[in-house]
Amino acid sequence: MSAPRVVVVMGVSGTGKSTVGALLADRLGVPYAEADAFHPPANIAKMSAGTPLDDGDRAPWLDAIGAWARERQRRGPGLVGVVSCSALRRRYRDRLRAAAPGLFFLHLTGDRSLVADRLAGRRDHFMPSALLDSQYATLEPLQDDEQGTALTITAEPGQLAGQAAAVLRRHSAPGGPGAAAHPAAG
Repeated sequence: MSAPRVVVVMGVSGTGKSTVGALLADRLGVPYAEADAFHPPANIAKMSAGTPLDDGDRAPWLDAIGAWARERQRRGPGLVGVVSCSALRRRYRDRLRAAAPGLFFLHLTGDRSLVADRLAGRRDHFMPSALLDSQYATLEPLQDDEQGTALTITAEPGQLAGQAAAVLRRHSAPGGPGAAAHPAAG
């Protein structure tokens, strides 16, 4: 990759963004940032109470993630970081790209019942499973003009990280795919 690039691991809560993101960053030897660490306390309190965030709540969070990505891009050419972020709407991804052009989005997708089962078993997170439907209602999948790919979460996290690394290698190879999204079967 010639331009500095940050990968944003996106999707609804429970798809494994944090796990796959950390594994991918480790595999690629780059820093990983957890999007939840960028939330102001008011956002965490709101979600913990079962109230979905609105765009006003998300703006400072997205701006902080975008600033992290921009700072990573200043490090030089090639892949320079991985960050998790739900990035559910196109306008949220556009806001991140405005701060750090050239982001690559890895959209982790899965059947609602599988994701709900995962959320039901999670005990150490502030995001209640009651908000899953609002996330699916908000979700706007990657569009053809967005740099990225989609992987289904039926594979184990380590396999998903391997698939993602392979996609990134293809995108960085001379003559590799252009800027459009190219969904991949997982």
